[in-house]
Amino acid sequence: MKVIAFNRTQQGSGASRRLRNAGQTPGIIYGGAEAPVLIALDGNAMWHALKKEAFHGSILDMEIDGKTQQVLLRDFQMHAYKQLVLHADFQRVDASSKVHKKVPLHFINADVSPAVKLHGATVSHVLAELEISCLPADLPEFINVDLANIDVGHSIHVADLTLPKGVTAITHGSDLTIATASVPAGHVAAAAASSEAAAEEKPAKGKK
Repeated sequence: MKVIAFNRTQQGSGASRRLRNAGQTPGIIYGGAEAPVLIALDGNAMWHALKKEAFHGSILDMEIDGKTQQVLLRDFQMHAYKQLVLHADFQRVDASSKVHKKVPLHFINADVSPAVKLHGATVSHVLAELEISCLPADLPEFINVDLANIDVGHSIHVADLTLPKGVTAITHGSDLTIATASVPAGHVAAAAASSEAAAEEKPAKGKK
C-alpha cells in the first residue's frame, strides 16, 4: 500500500494547526539509523486510509520527494468529533529485522461449530487483536481464528492457533484466551423448564 507524504520544516502546535487548516495531517517517521523526519500527509486521504484494516497492519511504501521507504503505522490521533486526523506516527522497517505488531483477529466458522449448531451457544471474542513478531516480509494483515470445533464450555487459546510461516505470537508467558463458548442463562433456564414439563407429562410406569 502506497502513501504519499511531504517533508515539513516547521513544528509545534501552531504549525500543526496551520497544516490541519490547510487540509493536511502532521506526522513523523522515526526508527532505524536515520534521524526522525517531520512529514505532512493529505488529511482526507489519511482519513479514508485509516478506515482500511490493511493500512493498520501492513508494510506501507511511503514516498517522500520521489524516494520510497517502508514504514509501519505506529500511532495516530483523531479529533473527538470532527472528520480529522490530528497526527500520525510511522516507524521505518528493516527487511532483515523483526518487527513487533498487533494484528487483527478474524473469527470464522462459529456458525458450524457444535457449540452454536447443537446447543445454541454464544461464542464470545475475548481478544480482537494479537501481538506478533516476524520479519516485515512475513507480516500478515490479519490472523484467522477457526471456531469450527469449539464446543460449549470450551475456549480457544493462542496455542491453538495456526500461525503463518515465520510468525510468532507474543504472549508474555501466558497462553491467552481468544474466544469462549457458553449457553446464555436464558437458554439454560428454558431448556430446564422444558425438561421438567416433559417429565411431568410422561405417564407413571404401569399406569395408562
